[in-house]
Amino acid sequence: MGHPRKARKKYNTPPHPWNAERIKEENKLMFKYGLKSKKEIWKVDTSIRRFGRDARYLLGFSADQNDEKTKLLGHLNRIGVLEESANLEDILNLTVEDILRRRLQTIVHSKGLARTAKEARMFVVHGHIAMNGKKIDSPSYMVKRGEEEFIDFYPSSPVTKQVRENNVTNTDNKKTN
Repeated sequence: MGHPRKARKKYNTPPHPWNAERIKEENKLMFKYGLKSKKEIWKVDTSIRRFGRDARYLLGFSADQNDEKTKLLGHLNRIGVLEESANLEDILNLTVEDILRRRLQTIVHSKGLARTAKEARMFVVHGHIAMNGKKIDSPSYMVKRGEEEFIDFYPSSPVTKQVRENNVTNTDNKKTN
């Protein structure tokens, strides 16, 4: 048994640390999604492997295990990774990017609240982003299906005022041109 105050590691490191092709892929993902370290990629990769392992296990059973199948598919549907009409075989086709697209940091960037993925991460960590009025400061927060429209700046954040001023200035510049 481990120490109760020390959490278990949530990721597995790559089997071979100096694989050039894997390193290039990870660097592309880090730049595209504005990640802090490769550990974040490894966490997502481990969770995808776990989902795939569970799906392969459940594919071997008959209809008796329908409850477990619906739980797994329901979980992946709620976090927005799979569609409602998906089946267990679709879980085996999941990629790291499917999960990274559902992170709060990525959705803030894709909604246009930040210019870059790194800036989106900074906004989230510094407490400038809220969901439904509640401040969220974890860039790895998995945004569930339907929560995307509730993501906005925290009302009392100074960044909100700057963004509004820039939008007003940009609109005035467009009108004069």
